[in-house]
Amino acid sequence: MSEAGAFCSLEGKLALVTGASRGIGRAIAAELASAGASVVVGYRSGAEEAEALAAEIGGRAVQADVADPEQAARLVEEAGDLDILVNNAGLTRDGLILRMSDEDWRTVLDTNLSGVFHTCRAAARGMMKKRAGSIVNLTSVVGIHGNAGQTNYAASKAGIVGFTKSLAKEMASRGVRANAVAPGYIQTALTEVLPDEVQQTILANTPLARLGTPEDVAGAVRFLCSDEASFVTGEVLLVDGGLGM
Repeated sequence: MSEAGAFCSLEGKLALVTGASRGIGRAIAAELASAGASVVVGYRSGAEEAEALAAEIGGRAVQADVADPEQAARLVEEAGDLDILVNNAGLTRDGLILRMSDEDWRTVLDTNLSGVFHTCRAAARGMMKKRAGSIVNLTSVVGIHGNAGQTNYAASKAGIVGFTKSLAKEMASRGVRANAVAPGYIQTALTEVLPDEVQQTILANTPLARLGTPEDVAGAVRFLCSDEASFVTGEVLLVDGGLGM
């Protein structure tokens, strides 16, 4: 991680990261803090991990389920006068469409897509009023290229792309930027359980021939949150080792 005060400094900024108790969200929260931001660690479960991270980075942990509009609004309100919002909260309920239940469809869409809508709606007024702010929404290469057995997840992540581009157009005149980051296959608890043959196929199709790390994603998010990206909005930055080329 780079030191605060250098390239992509976030000194004096207040950031909220959802789904930040573990994995990619944890790495993003730590990276933004290392850049000088005050970070609110948003989490639904994993209170112990979230509190430990908040203590480590000098931030605060706030519990909320962003799939619930009232909880999402409370989360943003408790976070404070935000300069940065990073929507990372997400989950999977994989399965072929012939066997996918209504509940598995709704759960994924409610958290991954509606959760982004709920927090952005809650944060928009404050950011537009002060004519500044950066929103980064985490999508996925699956939302761009699709993946068998993940129609619900792909739909939610593709929805984030369209949502982010529309949001960027709505808020640009008030100096607020909105971008998306699309990770490829990243070393997390989700990829660790993949069979070896699946992992080998992924590596064979990834030009950089490795899985990404949560820190790879965090660095891209930090850039988009910073003043160095002040002329970047409505973009989808793929962090996938070339997988999507």
